Amino acid sequence: MRNPMQDQLLKAGLVKKSKVAQVLRDQAKRRHAKAAPADESEKVDARRLQAERAERDRALAAERNAQARLQEIRAQVRQIIDANRVDATGEEPYSFEDQGSIRRVHVDAAQRQQLAKGSLVIVRDADGYALLPEPAAQKVREREASLVVLDNRQRDTGGVEDEDPYYSRFKVPDDLVW
Repeated sequence: MRNPMQDQLLKAGLVKKSKVAQVLRDQAKRRHAKAAPADESEKVDARRLQAERAERDRALAAERNAQARLQEIRAQVRQIIDANRVDATGEEPYSFEDQGSIRRVHVDAAQRQQLAKGSLVIVRDADGYALLPEPAAQKVREREASLVVLDNRQRDTGGVEDEDPYYSRFKVPDDLVW
C-alpha cells in the first residue's frame, strides 16, 4: 500500500526499501498511538473547573433542599389549620388588627370569651382567617410564627412593664366591642 510517489522514489534509487518501510511503520504508529499526555496547566484548569462545578452543584442542591423544607412546612401548617379549624359561626363581629388594617371575624358569644381568654387564636389562612384552639396555634407558631394574627394569651404576658402606672389602675376589658 505504498503511494505512487514512494514507488517512483524507489525506482529512481533515491531511497532504500528499508527506509520506506520504516516511514510506513512510523506513520502507522502515529495513527494508532494514544494522545500525548496533557501538560500540567491543562490538568490544573480541569481540576479547577471540576471543583467549581461541584461547588455550584452543592449550592443548587442546598437551595432545592431549603425550598423543599419550606414547602413541607407550609403543607404541615395547612394540615394543622384544616384539621383544627373552629367554625366562626356567629353574628357578632370580632375586630382585630392585622398588618395595620382592622379586620373582622363574625363569632358567637362563647367564641368571643375564648378569644378574650386566649384559648382561641386567630391565624391567617389562604382564604382569610381561621380560629384555632391554643394548642394547635402553638404548633402553627413553631412552624411559621408570622401566620398567628391574634393571641391574647401572648399579648397579656408582654407589654405590662411599658404601661404608665397611673393608667394601670383603669383596666380595659378584653371583650370590648369597638
